[in-house]
Amino acid sequence: MPSEWIARRDESLTLQGEWTLANYRCIKAELRQQHISQATGAISLAAITRLDTAGAVLIVELIGVEKAHSVAKWATELPKVQQALLIRIAEAMQAPLIVDPPAYSRINQTLANIGQHMAGLWAQQRQLLAFIGLVIATLFHLALRPHRWRVTATVAHVQQSGLNAVPIVALLTFMVGAVVAFLGATVLQDFGATVYTIDLVAFSFLREFGVLLAAILLAGRTASAFTAQIGAMKSNEEIDALQAQGLDPIELLVLPRVMAMLISLPLLTFVGMLSGLAGGAMVASLSLDISLGQFIATLQKDVSVTHFLVGLSKAPVFAFVIAVIGCLEGFKVSGSAQSVGEHTTSSVVQSIFMVILIDAVAALFFMEMGW
Repeated sequence: MPSEWIARRDESLTLQGEWTLANYRCIKAELRQQHISQATGAISLAAITRLDTAGAVLIVELIGVEKAHSVAKWATELPKVQQALLIRIAEAMQAPLIVDPPAYSRINQTLANIGQHMAGLWAQQRQLLAFIGLVIATLFHLALRPHRWRVTATVAHVQQSGLNAVPIVALLTFMVGAVVAFLGATVLQDFGATVYTIDLVAFSFLREFGVLLAAILLAGRTASAFTAQIGAMKSNEEIDALQAQGLDPIELLVLPRVMAMLISLPLLTFVGMLSGLAGGAMVASLSLDISLGQFIATLQKDVSVTHFLVGLSKAPVFAFVIAVIGCLEGFKVSGSAQSVGEHTTSSVVQSIFMVILIDAVAALFFMEMGW
């Protein structure tokens, strides 16, 4: 039975008919049946009526890549378009050149990793600044619209992030105050100036430790909670549902958390200052024979209210940064449980880093201002 696509005479082959995707399987089966894998003799393409990419692949496999490159010389009866198709398929099927991999350099790899991390850090800080701008713009937009304030959500977050954190903040600052007093007493005893332990504890907690310890605790406790809560909502597509209903996630989810932190951290800072002073007073009373009355009198005489105001002024800045970072990392969650864990860790690290960085800059500023 003569073939519809292949006519064979001695060593010569004549390809005919429609070499298209619709006939690909049949042509392939015909080639196997006639045991034709590579054309060794003369071959004619003049009888081909239709040709597409699938048929061109079969022809190139049959005649070889080298012969397909010169199809314009030996198959002049083939239309120019089909000749160009065969040449293009031959170029695509040509074996790629083997290129030796570049030599591995540990220095280059290290520099590339550093550059990649710096580029990622820069992009992260730009995204944080953009998100801060969006939060501030939304806050100003709602400032004159009291009916849109989320009072209930704000109060609930104040309880979670502020009231529930009072015991741990008070305990930690009390113990750190005691440690600072022990350290001051040990060092100042050699100079006969143990009474200045009171000034050491007061200055350190009013200016630095009270707000810094409270902020670091909230960075680990509250920023991670914000990221996990918003990240879980992102994974469950609840944020997409809010946007589909015409609700703003910034107004609904971010602003109550930011306002709660702005209220909670100054109060926790005040608690931390009092607890740190109480820890120092306990050590002074037990180890240095300094009574509570003398401790308070020395505070009133040597420590001005400026130090208290300097420490308290940092609290709103720390609170805003911690809340914004926690919420932003929650919005970055991609949908998996692993992503929630990664961004929760990232929010804690970023919050603590930014708190310490801002505190260092603020310390230099207040020192230059003489406050």
